[in-house]
Formats: sequence, structure tokens, C-alpha cells
Amino acid sequence: MDAITLQRIETIHPILRIELRQIYKEICEAITSPYALFRFSQVLRSFNEQEALYAQGRTKPGAIVTNARGNESYHNYGMAVDIVQLLDKDKNGTFETASWDTILDADGDGIADWLEVVKIFNKYGWQWGLFNKNGKRYDLPHFQKNFGYSIKELKAAKKDRNGYVLFDSYGVLAA
Repeated sequence: MDAITLQRIETIHPILRIELRQIYKEICEAITSPYALFRFSQVLRSFNEQEALYAQGRTKPGAIVTNARGNESYHNYGMAVDIVQLLDKDKNGTFETASWDTILDADGDGIADWLEVVKIFNKYGWQWGLFNKNGKRYDLPHFQKNFGYSIKELKAAKKDRNGYVLFDSYGVLAA
């Protein structure tokens, strides 16, 4: 298991932590190549981090990577995960290559690794990617579980002392 991913899991909304640990365990069991692993590259993202990403390609150099401002992403509420597959191409244990190749089958089991990961997240009710106004899926590294709540509802919800939205044990917003 990837130590960085395990640390990042601890930043997901507390109601999702145990589930996300289980998802990651299942991903590690499914992708059996010693030369490939999945890392959670983004989990909780602060409003300031989100604003900096939003500025990229607009008021700062680089390509546009998000349409969500600070306070407008499920990452800001600890309810989203972005992934990347890391590859150890020279087989020395360093995992020097990042890949977002959705058809790569690094473990040679006849199933694209990315689709194995999608299947695991889907089993737990996570949404894969985002959809544009034409219904086309994009942002393939993104998974979110929002319990059916919009960003507007999360913005208005009560928060705990750490800034996480308050839910009951069933994922219903606390009154």
C-alpha cells in the first residue's frame, strides 16, 4: 500500500474514511503487478488550493484544470478523490511514471486496471468522473460521493470544528 495515499485517506470526510480505506485495500488487491500502483493524488482540498487551481489558465500560467472555484468542489468538503496510476517502468521500486491511461492492463489479467478501480468505487456508490452539459463524461481521475447533496446544500450545511459538513450516520445532513 502507498503511504502517501494512506495519509491522504485520513483527510476525506470522516463519514467516508472507513469506506475509502476499504476501497483502497480492494484496489491494492485487484491490481497485482508489483510495478503498478494507484495513488490518491487529491482528496481534501482547501478553498485556497481550489482558488489557485481555478486561477490556472485564467489569471496564472498553465492550462485550465477546473471550472470550480474555492468552496465549489466536492474536494473542498472531503467528498472527492482524484487518482493516478504510478508505474515503475525500470523495475527499481521508484514508481517514476504517472499514467492516466484508462486501457493499460499492467497486471496482465485481461482487464484494464483503471476499469478495475472504477468497478470497486462503483460498488460503494461513488460517482466516476464528471459530465458536461452534453452528457459526456470527463475528468476520469475523479470520484465523488456526495450523498445526493449539491454544493449549494453543502455550503449552507452546519460544519464541525474541523470544517466538515455534519451528517448523521446514514449520510443525511444534520439538522
